[in-house]
Amino acid sequence: MLFRDVAEGIHRLELAHTNTYLVETGDRLLVVDAGLPAVWPHLQLAVHDLGYTPDQVEALLLTHGHFDHVGTAARMHRDWGTPVYVHPGDRDLAAHPYSYRPAVNRFGFVLTHPGGLRPLGRMLLAGAATVDGIDEVELMESRAETPGNPWIIETPGHTDGHVALHFADRDAVIVGDALVTLDPYTGGIGPRIVAPAATADVDTAVASLDLLVDTEARHVLPGHGPSWSRGVRAAVEQARRVAGAA
Repeated sequence: MLFRDVAEGIHRLELAHTNTYLVETGDRLLVVDAGLPAVWPHLQLAVHDLGYTPDQVEALLLTHGHFDHVGTAARMHRDWGTPVYVHPGDRDLAAHPYSYRPAVNRFGFVLTHPGGLRPLGRMLLAGAATVDGIDEVELMESRAETPGNPWIIETPGHTDGHVALHFADRDAVIVGDALVTLDPYTGGIGPRIVAPAATADVDTAVASLDLLVDTEARHVLPGHGPSWSRGVRAAVEQARRVAGAA
């Protein structure tokens, strides 16, 4: 489903509880995160419905290299010639999107948190187990050299090279999985960090929330769950409460 203008000129494409963002930049379009493989026909339709063609897709920016954010990256690069950007810390993960080690065993965690069975099941049906990595990437190292010119906020914890992208002119920050409003591993709803079954270092992930607050953005656009437009400070405060109660 395509949710238009979750922030000015930014649109959220959601499939299987996983978000891809399309950011309008004049006569070009920027894609942030590549979702799961099954989103491909929906992404093509969304680009068309927004009035663009594939050759107007300027780049794909990855907030991190997990399989559910890399899902169509290789296909976009192959079929559309779209350059793919990732932080140097997640370059290897983007090439091998199942190679990460979370803080706790993910399979054991799911067995003890049945609330995650339904969202994870939908992700599996959308191709979560069949993602190709992408090794032909550009490194996202400076704002000036990144298409769309977002402020690049290093937010490690969920992965080593996780970033959030602050589009200050839209009063919006695309936070990837630094903060979500639906945790697929627990089914928990509302701002929170992702469960340790998919997060490399929980303490570091919580510490990175401070960097999101610094943006003072009104619109928080997560990798999973609906957008939040009550301000990043309120989202982070709630995420900290949830983490403290875990």
